[in-house]
Amino acid sequence: MRVHELGHVVLYVRNLERSTAFYRDVLGWHQPVPPENSPLPAKVAVFSAPSGRTHHELLLIEVGEDAAKIPEGRRVGLYHFGLKIGDSDDELREALERLTEAGATVLGSSDHTVTHSLYIADPDGNEVELYVDMPGVDWRSDPSLIAAPVKPLTL
Repeated sequence: MRVHELGHVVLYVRNLERSTAFYRDVLGWHQPVPPENSPLPAKVAVFSAPSGRTHHELLLIEVGEDAAKIPEGRRVGLYHFGLKIGDSDDELREALERLTEAGATVLGSSDHTVTHSLYIADPDGNEVELYVDMPGVDWRSDPSLIAAPVKPLTL
């Protein structure tokens, strides 16, 4: 067996309407099937990239407002997932402006040499990395660049 690609991420959310608005309206995900038209039995929202690479890359499942919060600190489980949003710091700056205007929680930013990243929290506290690949950085020829020390990023 060999993994070909990461297919999708599934997140439990407290409030489907709130989380759908965040992923669709703030982050700009394409929603091929609105929740009210979903053929799935649960309260779900399906998202895919505009490229239509696959049927869905993100699935949200509502579990209710009384669901347990994500524990803080060191724990086992999801740390974050990354979404490529472009190829330049200009696109990252535009994203930061949009996130700030929308009142999103921005957790930080980092220069990873191969990427520049913003870290945000979704409405349920799931951490999402929004990143751009840095032009001219050839990590395939020099894989050590992937493990370069993390540096502060100023946008």
